[in-house]
Amino acid sequence: MRVVVDLSRCEGYAQCAFLAPEAFRMHGEEALMYDPNPDDAQRSLVLRAAAACPVQAILVDWLEGRNALAKAPAP
Repeated sequence: MRVVVDLSRCEGYAQCAFLAPEAFRMHGEEALMYDPNPDDAQRSLVLRAAAACPVQAILVDWLEGRNALAKAPAP
């Protein structure tokens, strides 16, 4: 799983940091820091955090799913 945050859209509401503190954290009152490759154990928390973002600044990319589709045999 890969996480990307559009920091130009982020307004520092910190909902993500509240819901998934191991993946997202606030540095000061306005700067968001995040783990771009959180552990799979954090998956559900990261998804909740992305869904809770009021400005939808968090994108979650499923790298393993894309690779699995690429390796699937053609019908």
